[in-house]
Amino acid sequence: MAIGARAGRVHIAGGGIGGLTAALCLARAGFEAAVFERMPEFGQVGAGIQISPNGARVLHHLGLAEALEACASLPAATEIRNWRSGRVVSTSPLGEAARATYGFPYYHVHRSDLLRVLIEAAGRDDRIELHTACTVRSFEQDDASIHVAVADEAGETIHAGMALVGADGIQSTVRVGLFGPENPTFTGNVAWRTLVPAERLPEGLIAPVASLWWGPGRHFVHYFVQGGALVNCVCVVEKAGWEVESWTARGEHAELKADFAGWHPHIQTLIDHMAPGSLYKWALYDRAPAASWGKGAVTLLGDAGHPMLPFMAQGAAAAIEDAAVLASCLAAGKQAAQSFRRYEDLRRRRTAKLQRQARRNSKLFHLSGTAAWLRDRAAKRASGRVLDAVFRYDALRAAC
Repeated sequence: MAIGARAGRVHIAGGGIGGLTAALCLARAGFEAAVFERMPEFGQVGAGIQISPNGARVLHHLGLAEALEACASLPAATEIRNWRSGRVVSTSPLGEAARATYGFPYYHVHRSDLLRVLIEAAGRDDRIELHTACTVRSFEQDDASIHVAVADEAGETIHAGMALVGADGIQSTVRVGLFGPENPTFTGNVAWRTLVPAERLPEGLIAPVASLWWGPGRHFVHYFVQGGALVNCVCVVEKAGWEVESWTARGEHAELKADFAGWHPHIQTLIDHMAPGSLYKWALYDRAPAASWGKGAVTLLGDAGHPMLPFMAQGAAAAIEDAAVLASCLAAGKQAAQSFRRYEDLRRRRTAKLQRQARRNSKLFHLSGTAAWLRDRAAKRASGRVLDAVFRYDALRAAC
């Protein structure tokens, strides 16, 4: 086994949005970072994601505003619609209104585009190392350093450093190493995702907004990515009997069509223009908010620490926030173990609240009958106020 003795380096398991943002934030704070991604390439899978102003604040701080503006779409508003009639239940302005209110924009971006922006920025920084096809298998720590066992095609290498951050998703290997095996819970929801080229669709069918259609036992979200070239569709259905948690499992067009039978003609048109081979589905899993994310010089970040259901559109933003707060805590100059406990203390309440709100939304979005009627009336009055506190959060000052 080779020994990489770089005692001042922070190791990051997972090269997703959270892991790469953490590397950039750590480098900006003066640390070295090594990112280990188990896939052979960064950003091979995924679709559209939403980056609200609380996440955009951190990305702009990292100097990525120009790169993001070049590949993202800027929605004019968020609108909620009735599944059958298409009636607008409520609308909340975004676009320039979001920038004016919160100081930063609201982005719709393809996950691979955001990862490309992060990877290119990391590649320009000599303090960051990026490794693909590498899996963090285990770790050991003592008072002086941490030793991380990383496996690749050539075998296993031991890397010595100051800390380890598990940003390796809901099925985190680092989490298992910390707390032992703990299976997440199936929520009873299955999500579909696909991308539809906008040029295939009738002109004017899709507005430049984030559209959320509420219906009994299911909902449908669509919005532009890649500057309007593609329409990202995410459809969530309550169903049992299929519990595969994978971003790469294929779905059948006929099943999706049946899941949304009777929905508004706009939804039918979107589904009809989806290429059958482009459909993916995955079971949504969850964990209750955790009392602890780490031990010693090891901690968790993003879905590894607080898996976020997609009913708040905050999964990526929360991981980006984590990255900024973690780097700020380490930069305070204390030992990694102390810094990580402070990071966890600063983040647990915020992320637990987002987790609980996402869980509530999973029920709220899918109501029917009188309960849905009452929900719609409340939504019209609430408008965008519910998310105001979410968007105003400043991860760059949270540790000050």
